[in-house]
Amino acid sequence: METLLSFLIVLSVLVFVHEFGHYWIALRNGVKVEAFSIGFGPEIFGWNSKSGTRWKFCLLPLGGFVKMHGDMNPASAGKPDDLSPVERASAFHHKSLKARAAIVAAGPIANLLFAVVAFVILFSVIGIQNPLPVVGEIQENSPAALAGLQTGDKIISVDDQKIEKFSDLTELVHDNPSRAMTFNIERNGALIDLLVTTGSSNADNAASTEVGYLGIGVGAFETVRLNIVEGTGKAFMMSWELLALTVTSFGGLFTGAVETSDLGGPIMIAQMSGEMFEAGIGPLVIFMAYLSINLAVINLVPLPALDGGHLVMYGIEAVRGKPLGARVQEWSYRVGGSLILALIVFSTWNDLSRLGVWTFITGFVS
Repeated sequence: METLLSFLIVLSVLVFVHEFGHYWIALRNGVKVEAFSIGFGPEIFGWNSKSGTRWKFCLLPLGGFVKMHGDMNPASAGKPDDLSPVERASAFHHKSLKARAAIVAAGPIANLLFAVVAFVILFSVIGIQNPLPVVGEIQENSPAALAGLQTGDKIISVDDQKIEKFSDLTELVHDNPSRAMTFNIERNGALIDLLVTTGSSNADNAASTEVGYLGIGVGAFETVRLNIVEGTGKAFMMSWELLALTVTSFGGLFTGAVETSDLGGPIMIAQMSGEMFEAGIGPLVIFMAYLSINLAVINLVPLPALDGGHLVMYGIEAVRGKPLGARVQEWSYRVGGSLILALIVFSTWNDLSRLGVWTFITGFVS
């Protein structure tokens, strides 16, 4: 139940951000927004705003839509040209090509901006947890245990090299397998030296590559908050890196670099939402930012019924000087919608396979 609730909260926030981008730019361009929906299907509850928009939550929470004046359906297909001059003034399909493109692009852009803002809040308000060089859990019979390291020991230096972060220690040990090293540590307020011989293991099961290890966990963290300028810069950098990763991963599905079996669906997102809620506010913010970037990229795929498909249609209209015929657009959206549905079904199949549902069913039946 907690996992489902976490999933609904995460998805509803990201859908709201996306649709609010469409909504806000539509209003700026004089388009009347008739409905703002979180979810599809029958309405559960809602209310009417002074602007005449019906804000509502619907039964199927896997998405949302903004219905603008002149639309026949949530895919923003236009009505037959039977609007009065007054109605045309506030109808989406009677706005300029530039205005329509801006309204459509605003959804994915809103998701990208959400990621940046989320990271700014994380880096400058919430703060990030920086692991300190303090010994936490010690594995039994590990090099650390055999050398006499204890939980709570603060590592000051190793072979006279100053250790300021846990990553400094990890990197140094990693590069020195099976080597005796002098650890200067602080224990109960006193400084002492310990001779520690690092362990050795194969890196990524590669027999020719050995790396060192100690067998300890992190024992302490400090919260680091950046000033707003540094936080904003880091937020843009992090968002850009995740955007590049998302685009590369998505492209890998078509080049074979990424297995289609790795594709996750609603169940996987629900599981991760629950895990991130339990992990704390920091991991949750990172997860939502990354998911928001994914939502932006997916919506920009040039597939009819997605924002990217609409933008392609507008590009064709700009070249031709007129839009494609109504019948062509209608069939394009039907095909696009079918492909999206197939993708959802396929990713859900993957989710169920990971959970072992199909193995259980076939074993039960046979």
